Amino acid sequence: MVDGIYLKSIYRNKSAPWDVGHYPFSIPAIKSFEKLEFKKSVTYIIGDNGSGKSTLLEAIAMLLGVNPEGGSKNFNFHTVETHSNLSESLRVVRASLNYSDTFFFRAESFYNVNSEIERLEQIQPGLYSSYGGKSLHERSHGEGFMELIENRLKGRGIYIFDEPEAALSFQNQLVFLCWIKQAIKNGAQVIIATHSPVVLSFPDACIYEIEGSELVEKQYEECNICLNLMSFMTHREIFLKELELK
Repeated sequence: MVDGIYLKSIYRNKSAPWDVGHYPFSIPAIKSFEKLEFKKSVTYIIGDNGSGKSTLLEAIAMLLGVNPEGGSKNFNFHTVETHSNLSESLRVVRASLNYSDTFFFRAESFYNVNSEIERLEQIQPGLYSSYGGKSLHERSHGEGFMELIENRLKGRGIYIFDEPEAALSFQNQLVFLCWIKQAIKNGAQVIIATHSPVVLSFPDACIYEIEGSELVEKQYEECNICLNLMSFMTHREIFLKELELK
């Protein structure tokens, strides 16, 4: 057994509804989904907009009992019921190892998570101590994210991040990589969906790229987001001309 791998896999429940004519089962990668294995302490799921990566992360969080809008198991708020019912048609395989924490970060709803932390602080004073000592609304989006990883996400837990780069400068994306190193040293399992080649670059991680209807395991250098960025940086003038920007 590898330390830090608490979630071993998720798989399709053959006896549950799988209506390929309706969202989210109409997404090609979800339509053909059978199983996703977590082989290492850090797993990435990448792909283009609309490919289904955020839908999968949301389903994983819900399978673990976490609020689909983000936060920990203690967060029960909801603003708009936009989450899919994919988790109801999946099953999860856990390792025999015990973990003490679960947190789901979604860039698009982090503001709402901060509001829930503020509400809970009024009910249970002292909660702010886990988030840097004051309301995260008093910080920028990026500053709030950094307080979250530096003060809250420390234990033996499963930490799920949906596009963390939305909150981070280039420099803080590098800091995030350092946090990942310390987190897995402390026994964490980390699952990330990202569009950032920097966030994606953590060594010895397992990377799945959604290509059409397939989840393809890849090496870092093979990933489209890396190849495309390298191509753009090398041939920027050609891209701009093609886009009729020059």
